[in-house]
Amino acid sequence: MLIPIGDDVSAHSIGNGKIAVLKTDMLVDKTDVPQGMSLWQAARKAVVMNISDFAAKGVRPLAILVSLGLPRRLTEKDIKEIGEGLNAGAREYGAYVIGGDTNEASDFVISISLFGIAKKEKVMLRSGAKPGDIVAVTGFFGKTAAGMKVLLENFEAPKEILNVLVDSVLMPKVRLKEGLSLCQTGAVTASIDSSDGLAWSLYEISKASKVGFLIDRLPIAEEAEKFAKIHNLDPFDLTFYGGEEYELVLTLKTELWGKAEKAVKRIGGKLLPIGKVTAKRQILFEVNGEKRVIEPRGWEHFK
Repeated sequence: MLIPIGDDVSAHSIGNGKIAVLKTDMLVDKTDVPQGMSLWQAARKAVVMNISDFAAKGVRPLAILVSLGLPRRLTEKDIKEIGEGLNAGAREYGAYVIGGDTNEASDFVISISLFGIAKKEKVMLRSGAKPGDIVAVTGFFGKTAAGMKVLLENFEAPKEILNVLVDSVLMPKVRLKEGLSLCQTGAVTASIDSSDGLAWSLYEISKASKVGFLIDRLPIAEEAEKFAKIHNLDPFDLTFYGGEEYELVLTLKTELWGKAEKAVKRIGGKLLPIGKVTAKRQILFEVNGEKRVIEPRGWEHFK
């Protein structure tokens, strides 16, 4: 296998050092579409969550096939809205929907198959992290965990942060530009997207690379921190166990950190150092000399 089973994508050699990169992921109404999300937003999200995995590998998405499972209750207007959402998600990141299939189903389902081309040696895997590498992320966490509490548990939030929290759930953004820039630097040793939560992402890299992590900075979004204070929630939990953020979680060579940071800044992004890779296979958070275990929690189907 050019890319091991268990990583975010699959691949097949097409010669001259190039590979066809393939990805499939499914959005199911019951488990993936929160209350308040429109059909347009759900369709866009189905595309975006696939593209996020390409971003984590440093692969540009080109073409998309879509299979739709449609309940009988949907109207022609609903189906047009779904089509427009799919197209919006694809065009936002430079890809095209080129075909697919439709069928009747008991639940609303969107299955996406994504295709792109990359140079084999440039693809960023989960399995290359080394002790001493810097752990970094492309943005702050906690907004989606807070947004889910607003949408699903009727938590209240002040007007100045409410839209930011809810939009983080309904209109997720992925770090494709960052992934494409970083893969050119040679600085990244391991990469994954954080859609299943920051904690779970660290454990996935740990498993693939046979390393541990010592995280010494909490990358919490300002809005999530405010929300935590209002509702007496633990900022640690909002940051590590939320999921649906679609940030990149990366390990980078210390000597190439400057090069990576410049590459991300050049395209208007952020690269936030949050800790180090360790040889000991445990995942800890340490602040002011106090250590806390980061548990292997996050979104896992069939759990």
